Amino acid sequence: MNSLKFYCILFSLPNIAIIILAQEDPTYRVHSCGNAATSTMNSTYRVNLNLVLSSLASNATRNNINGFYNTSFGQNSDQVYGFFTCRGDVSNNVCQNCVTFATKDVAQRCPIGIAAMLFYDECHLRYSNSNFFSQVDPNPYWPMGNPQNITYEPQRFNSLVATSVVDSATQAASAPSGAKKFAVNKTYIDGFQSIYSLAQCTPDISSSDCKKCLGTVISRLPICCSSRIGGIVYAPSCYIRYEISEFYNETALAAESVPPPPLPPVTLPVPQGKVGVHYLVLFCQYLEFPPKQSHYLSII
Repeated sequence: MNSLKFYCILFSLPNIAIIILAQEDPTYRVHSCGNAATSTMNSTYRVNLNLVLSSLASNATRNNINGFYNTSFGQNSDQVYGFFTCRGDVSNNVCQNCVTFATKDVAQRCPIGIAAMLFYDECHLRYSNSNFFSQVDPNPYWPMGNPQNITYEPQRFNSLVATSVVDSATQAASAPSGAKKFAVNKTYIDGFQSIYSLAQCTPDISSSDCKKCLGTVISRLPICCSSRIGGIVYAPSCYIRYEISEFYNETALAAESVPPPPLPPVTLPVPQGKVGVHYLVLFCQYLEFPPKQSHYLSII
């Protein structure tokens, strides 16, 4: 009996570890508060703010929101607008955990804020008394660089960083309407090291606005990050990040891009006579020269 208990304990340990990992707090980066001159927690605006935060937390559990949700409560000067965006490669559970944490954390960081923005590695939360939905906003911005410098060929390294972030930005801005405006890139430095970059816009802005926002934050990378082994520039509507170690979930991204299974083989009847031979020739010509399809590309 005691040995059975021992095996049960051993079996439970990995599951306990998984639960603990799933409930880890998100990685905080930066925040900004727009504080009111006077504010009370029982004001109509505060009531509406709590409704917005509660709605964001509850809707982070939905599987069909593509890592983004916005909502508003109230009217006129008491109306509150809020949204969250989760990083494009994180799971639904990680997204939910980050948003739920952020809705509580914002009350500590911005206790009298009529507007606030919080950035974590895993998600971004924002609310305001002004309607910012579907509006591009590259300001203010927060550049953050890794304190460690690259020591070998810094100019070449900077050039490769530029190539990597521009490529990821191009892909993110080219996402179709309704899809995540999110992309990653891996650029080889040499046979042993690579640059990993990530670009993301809030999905409610247009592709052209996403392109402008990412172009702006990329232009600000030299402020913080020239010859640095990693860097981030956050803005309200988009951000860019690069590192020399992989920081995004490549496995999850690969799973999302798995092509559909091939169609089952089709058995064609054997044509008979001259008419049958004629259709067989036309069918073979179709296979060799299929109709052309138009492709629309957005280039940053």
